[in-house]
Amino acid sequence: MSNSINDRISRLRSRRLGLDRSSAIALDAKDFIVNRSLNQERWEGRAKDKPYTTFALGAMQEVDPTYTRISLETAERVSNQLARRMSGSMEFELQGSVPLNVHIRGVSDVDLLALDADFYTYDRRGAISLSGQYNSPSTRTSVGVLTARRAEISRVLREAFPVATVDTSGSKAIKLYGGSLARPVDVVPSHWHDTIEYQASRQKYDRVVTILDSHKNTTVDNWPFLHIKRVRERCESTGGGLRKSIRLCKNLKAELEAEGQSVPISSFDIASVMYHANMINLSVGSVYELAILAETQRHLDYLVGNKEVARQLMVPDGSRNIFNEEEKLTGLLRLSIGMDSLLREVAKEQNYLLRLSETPMLDASREAVIKSAIF
Repeated sequence: MSNSINDRISRLRSRRLGLDRSSAIALDAKDFIVNRSLNQERWEGRAKDKPYTTFALGAMQEVDPTYTRISLETAERVSNQLARRMSGSMEFELQGSVPLNVHIRGVSDVDLLALDADFYTYDRRGAISLSGQYNSPSTRTSVGVLTARRAEISRVLREAFPVATVDTSGSKAIKLYGGSLARPVDVVPSHWHDTIEYQASRQKYDRVVTILDSHKNTTVDNWPFLHIKRVRERCESTGGGLRKSIRLCKNLKAELEAEGQSVPISSFDIASVMYHANMINLSVGSVYELAILAETQRHLDYLVGNKEVARQLMVPDGSRNIFNEEEKLTGLLRLSIGMDSLLREVAKEQNYLLRLSETPMLDASREAVIKSAIF
């Protein structure tokens, strides 16, 4: 695909409006998207004749709340069908980019946890366990319970949504899309695990979600609500700057991949990387929005130049190192190089003197955009 900035803007617009995934949704949802695409979004007119600035600003913005509402309603529709048709009791929760509001697509996959409410595990060292309030440990295993639930969920989804595609090829999520659905939904069979921390606090964010890896016939523990809580709190301290930085990185990654590059770092890890950026610098973005670009570039560049520091960084929930696989550092490098290039081009649009240099210094480029007032 073309690497021109106008093509990047076009693809960004397509992602945000859902035009890139119209084949995976219901016909009436397609009509909504087509009608919506006839109007410009506000970011498209904020920096006239400055296409790199336009792209950077657009890449930071949240998806139209109407699109997000439809995603949430679609997940609720799926959960209602599962609750009504499945045996035993189920609980449903959302995880991932949509509830955290860092998704970058109008038609975004929604991660729906389908939790078996009749089965849970717990740490025997916790306060509830020690006080004898739990039932005796079950003789059933997590793998056995979740394998059975996965099979039942797959069957029920095919019955409830006969025209939709139910894709069970993935190891963790069952993908549901098409038919009458306005959004794709990833259903994740899972159950609760009550940690020592949860037994003391009774707060959902301290509770582990145990999910099945069907390919390896084992389970994986996640802390999705602790991740959401910590990223959300840090974002609020920046006036929304952290979320904008995460979206900027995710959109740039999407562009680099559209242009043929491999950027092996996940959305979860991108959010985790920017969680460790300078929050004061990101806060400047509430007044000078392009300061978010400057801090994002600075932070990525710093980590590339200080790999040992990068290797020590933990994901927000504290469960592992971000760069627990070497290829993620390759993804970081490619994202950083792409952000360097974007910063330089935006700086040239903001500062006449920098246009005289093909590759202006990064420090000078950051300085040029940090206090660029664009309304």
